[in-house]
Amino acid sequence: MITLISRRCTRRLGTRMWRRGANSEGDTANFIETEQLLEVEGFRSSILQIRGSIPLLWEQIVDLSYKPRLRIINHDQTSKVVERHFHDLLQRYGETIAVDLTDKHGDEGQLSMAFSDEMQKLPNVRYVSFDFHHFCGDSKLDNLQVLYDQISEEFEKQGYLFIDAEGKILEEQKGIIRSNCIDCLDRTNVTQCYLGQKSINAQLQRIGILSSTECISMFGEDYEKFKTMWVDQGDEISLEYSGTLALKRDLVRYGKQTLSGLIQDGMSALSRYYLNNFQDGIRQDAMDLISGHYTVNRNSPSPFQLNGFESLSYLPVASALLIGGVTLTSFTFHQAGRNAQYFVSTVFCAGLTAGVMALVKANGRQFCSRPRLCGLL
Repeated sequence: MITLISRRCTRRLGTRMWRRGANSEGDTANFIETEQLLEVEGFRSSILQIRGSIPLLWEQIVDLSYKPRLRIINHDQTSKVVERHFHDLLQRYGETIAVDLTDKHGDEGQLSMAFSDEMQKLPNVRYVSFDFHHFCGDSKLDNLQVLYDQISEEFEKQGYLFIDAEGKILEEQKGIIRSNCIDCLDRTNVTQCYLGQKSINAQLQRIGILSSTECISMFGEDYEKFKTMWVDQGDEISLEYSGTLALKRDLVRYGKQTLSGLIQDGMSALSRYYLNNFQDGIRQDAMDLISGHYTVNRNSPSPFQLNGFESLSYLPVASALLIGGVTLTSFTFHQAGRNAQYFVSTVFCAGLTAGVMALVKANGRQFCSRPRLCGLL
């Protein structure tokens, strides 16, 4: 029997866009410890992996754009934040290998470079940079072997917990692999599944269920259950952090992207856009309140009191302005084809619509739902 358990850390609990990076104590967003357990013929074994946001001070504030700009917060305590984070990991898990799956260009590239620079200052943690999209794009999941070749020696030395049928501990895990991408959801889940498969092959070979030349992928029904388990786990983690199912689910289940998977990913991406911009501020407040990160003070004014332009924010107003402008422009343009005097009205309405769009874009953050209870850090 194979069981997958994921434990979410509550120190920096939150939603995808409103909890990024680390706080001053080194606690990171979306930090999750995943344990893969195997029980067969009285033997028990397990392997731990962890994921967590890049432990720098950074943010990505929603502003109605599909992909908001990343901003690294330059702070004199940044190195201390990274050091605190990995000191905690070393104390809890032992030898740590940080696997960074982010892109090496654009905003992600700048964040990855800043992460790499800080990691060079930590002599007791190995940092491995692997551009997942470059190596594994176009469904080239087998290229994860390139990453595995870089870390296989340390990964195998870290081992796993192994208990024999008499309950005697024969081996304990001696270290941990820490994986991250930007969200620590999709690319991270694919990579952790791959490493989990490598480990379970070694465990089953040790028990004698598999020969030294066999692997779980040779047994269709069992392998399908294994992959489905990782897909379901990825979905649950993604639902809590982003509000949607995970992307790249097909890479785990089938080893390639399918048409239905592309459609599902597209729908999930659009859902993430809507939720991130117009719902997650409220969700973040609820999490901060329930988890105790915000304490109600009856003597202080309500953080939900809005003034001025803030009271006009969120989706309904933005939608009404844009749809109204487009509708008027279309109507007058249609009439201009019959009567030239409507041409001026068409130009006016088009200019007004463009002005409204520029206003919405310039004040994108004001139209988005944002948390009121706690700051970003």
